[in-house]
Amino acid sequence: MNGLRAFRRTAPFLLLAALVTAAPPAHAGVRHGEIGGVPYRVEVPSRWNGTLLLWSHGAYSLEFPPPSEIALTNHPATEQWLLDHGYALAASQYRTAQGWGVVESGLKDQIALLNWFTRNVAKPERTISAGASAGGLTSVLLAERNPGRFTGVASLCGVVGGTTGHFNSALDANYAFKRLVAPNLDLVRIKDPQANTSNARGALTSALNTPEGRARLALSAALADIPGRYTSRAPAPETTTGQIQQQYFYAAYDRGAFWGLNRTDIENRAGSNPSWNTGVDYRVLFARSSQKALVKKAYREAGLSLSKDLARLNAGPRIKADPEAVAYLNRYGTPTGRTPWPVVTLHSTQDGSVPPENQRRYAAQVHRAGNPANLKQLYVDRGYHCTFTASEEITTLKTLLTRINTGHWPTTRPTALNKAAAQLPSATQTVFDADPEQGLHPSAPSFTSYHPSPYLR
Repeated sequence: MNGLRAFRRTAPFLLLAALVTAAPPAHAGVRHGEIGGVPYRVEVPSRWNGTLLLWSHGAYSLEFPPPSEIALTNHPATEQWLLDHGYALAASQYRTAQGWGVVESGLKDQIALLNWFTRNVAKPERTISAGASAGGLTSVLLAERNPGRFTGVASLCGVVGGTTGHFNSALDANYAFKRLVAPNLDLVRIKDPQANTSNARGALTSALNTPEGRARLALSAALADIPGRYTSRAPAPETTTGQIQQQYFYAAYDRGAFWGLNRTDIENRAGSNPSWNTGVDYRVLFARSSQKALVKKAYREAGLSLSKDLARLNAGPRIKADPEAVAYLNRYGTPTGRTPWPVVTLHSTQDGSVPPENQRRYAAQVHRAGNPANLKQLYVDRGYHCTFTASEEITTLKTLLTRINTGHWPTTRPTALNKAAAQLPSATQTVFDADPEQGLHPSAPSFTSYHPSPYLR
């Protein structure tokens, strides 16, 4: 795991930037410009088939500069394949490209770009709203709020459980760690976000050094459904300590900004604190966690009482939210679940940045407010966030396009999906991983059957 030691400090930036900043391929209609001061990139192949894929990027880290190249897909080989097969691609960089303002900006700037495309290129015969991570949420919200402009949605590794629940889960994990391990850390209204993040990472690192610390780190991670598998290709470690170390990478680095810049950024945008744990029974929350077995094992090995620690969490001082700030997060955004067009989602089964339980919450929303027959949810057996091969992304898009073209979903049995993905070119058979060296590595298609646990918040 030597690669992880260097990777963990830069992981959030590298996955969202290094993957997608390859030089764009030469095509007949490459256009760059600005709309109201917001950069965009559009590529239209010489033999355009009339379909436009409008790509919504994720929330680039506030700890690093955003990438200079505007991404058009999650994996660079997906972009190349789509252009080679006649699909036009377009994406805005958004006025706010970093942090959680991307959803609010994306909802405005992507529609402005779609309007520009219609005026300056042509009106698409079909428009697919697609995106990854926070962009996977934006892609859903764009279509829900502009239903007549889109033909379908492809949401990859999306925060489709909603931003409100996402920040509440982060608060639950951080609250537990503060209450049980590091009482001097700030949770909300953080005065010095850089110092608080540094202190949190130090406390998390120290917790790894003792069985008691590891058990409590595992409990805090479990309250946000953070799994013990961090790399995309290797299976989860066999030992309890190894799995908790992988949870640590998520907690300290990928989700570390919830101790600082992510939290202060969303509070500034929402006008106050939008997260709460008032009324939360942590015994009930833990009982619903997908990671409770690992926690129970860690507590047995440490000789600690899990029941007593859960009681300590329930007895601790609670955080109240400002209703107006909550309303902001609900606007930007919580999907309604309306589905007048087909939606396909793709998620890694062991994603600790945006856990796959998001998909169960979204499916419940669709069952309440939309047409469940219009939703197809696919999974790959991998760790980490947005870790898909281009072949898996292309197969997912082809599944959506078949539904749009025929009115029927094709078979989505994992064996059939893996067979279809394996037939794509070798350039599409790579996935991002940090071990043993960060970058794209060969990987076979890994579609699998999966049923997420209940979404905790």
